[in-house]
Amino acid sequence: MLRELHISGLGVIRDLDLELTEGLTVLTGETGTGKTMLAVGLALAGGARAGAHLVGPSAKAARVQARFDVPDGWGTTTPIGSDDVTADWVEDGEVILARSVGADGKSSARVGGQLTTASALGDLSARLIEIHGQHGSLRLLDPSTQTAFLDRYAGAEHLAAVAAYAESYRRSTAARRALRQLEDDARDRERELDLLRYQVEEIRAVAPEPGETDALRAEESKLAHGERLLELAAAAEEVLAAEGGVAEGSASVVRALDSIMELDADAAGLAARAQALAAETSELGRDLRGYREALSLDPARLASIRDRIGELKTLQRKYGPGDAEVLAFLDEASGRLRSLSGADERLEELRSEVEALGPAVTALAERVTAGRTGAATPLSAALDSELQDLGMAGAGIKVSVEPLPEPGPSGAERVELRFRGAPGQPWLSFGKAASGGELSRVMLACRSVLADLDDVPTLVFDEVDAGIGGQAGLAVGRRLARLAVTRQIIVVTHLPQIACFADRHIRVRKDDGLAQLDVLDERERIRELSRMLAGLEASEHGASHAEELLAEAARSRRAVS
Repeated sequence: MLRELHISGLGVIRDLDLELTEGLTVLTGETGTGKTMLAVGLALAGGARAGAHLVGPSAKAARVQARFDVPDGWGTTTPIGSDDVTADWVEDGEVILARSVGADGKSSARVGGQLTTASALGDLSARLIEIHGQHGSLRLLDPSTQTAFLDRYAGAEHLAAVAAYAESYRRSTAARRALRQLEDDARDRERELDLLRYQVEEIRAVAPEPGETDALRAEESKLAHGERLLELAAAAEEVLAAEGGVAEGSASVVRALDSIMELDADAAGLAARAQALAAETSELGRDLRGYREALSLDPARLASIRDRIGELKTLQRKYGPGDAEVLAFLDEASGRLRSLSGADERLEELRSEVEALGPAVTALAERVTAGRTGAATPLSAALDSELQDLGMAGAGIKVSVEPLPEPGPSGAERVELRFRGAPGQPWLSFGKAASGGELSRVMLACRSVLADLDDVPTLVFDEVDAGIGGQAGLAVGRRLARLAVTRQIIVVTHLPQIACFADRHIRVRKDDGLAQLDVLDERERIRELSRMLAGLEASEHGASHAEELLAEAARSRRAVS
């Protein structure tokens, strides 16, 4: 609920702080004192259009800040006819909306002190407050809200059918969209399948192995240079084994160092190294001989290797620079091939799904249509009855249910609430036929017929008393008091028949041309109601009538409770 409101520099309001409570709060005062500017300020805080004309004559900017207390779990449910808005902006159980507009017309919006857009501010405020009158925007004008209103009036069983239809329609639409996409892509898919099959078969026919190209290149090099390798190996053997060669020389060194060691023990290390050198020379000779004998001159094997390398290089030119890249391409292409090959099965699945969902959607649409057409007439009658009680004699509301060319997300028909101000006038949409005051009372009638229309905690009514008085005013007051049992209601009114129902009565007055607020006690309420009734605060007759109104309001509230 709205807990605090601060306004500065807005029209005749220089600086104003207002604390609000639960129940029904009524704002009264003489014309021109600034009562309606409070509704303007709330609309501004809720994201309404801003302009330089709102800034007071001596102010640099108009500023509004509204602090709302919100219950635990707020933001987890979606109000009727609106999109979901989360409770991300809640901090310590409250939400603070702020708006400012400068004398140059530039405006800014904030939530919890953080800059945001006026549109985002409006989305959030729609969960917190709704303003009925020329300064507010009614969700009831939205066709989706009107449809949801009728659905909720039709009852829980109908709402279940609406939800089932919406889910079936969503699934059917998704399946049809996927089916069209697959069918549209069929030609391209066949071309891609042909290419993938060729690529996979080509790679599998060659069957490359990881590291195969490098291994074959090494073997190719040995075979291609076989004769030269034999010559070099033989020459090395000859150097080792020839008379006076390395082997014989190392043996002579060993004998000499052995003789030295017999005379000088310090030469033992040198002798050991000479022996190791001789042994290594002997082993090197054996290994060199083995290497030479293993060398092969095999032209057929060389040709085969070169053919294989050619096959591998052909793949690498197409699919990647090496064996690993070619094999990776094979894995990817095989997976894509499996996926596309399964498209035919997916096509059949989607065709079956679309075929199965079609009758289900049709049947559910027929149930929804029957529920709406069945509820339209009694809802119209209930709203008409409320309008008569609210002083709108001859006015009427017609709930129109007209078929659509094709079923849509919310059903196979268009629901519209139409209004006429008097018999014989044409039925027109709310926005075209009803004035601000009439719209306020229409919304009050809707909420009287269906108390749980939504879960918006604060409702503001401006102009709800336009063109009525007497018994109609009392009827409006009773309904506002009834709504105030479960919500915070704020009303700007000129009618004492409405003001008498207030749980909290605030008088707006002008002091030196600026708006001031007075929270009235019981005696002050009688004086204010007397002024509203007779134009004189001190009128005995007016005071007596005011007391009667307060007594009547008290009886009505006791009856409600």
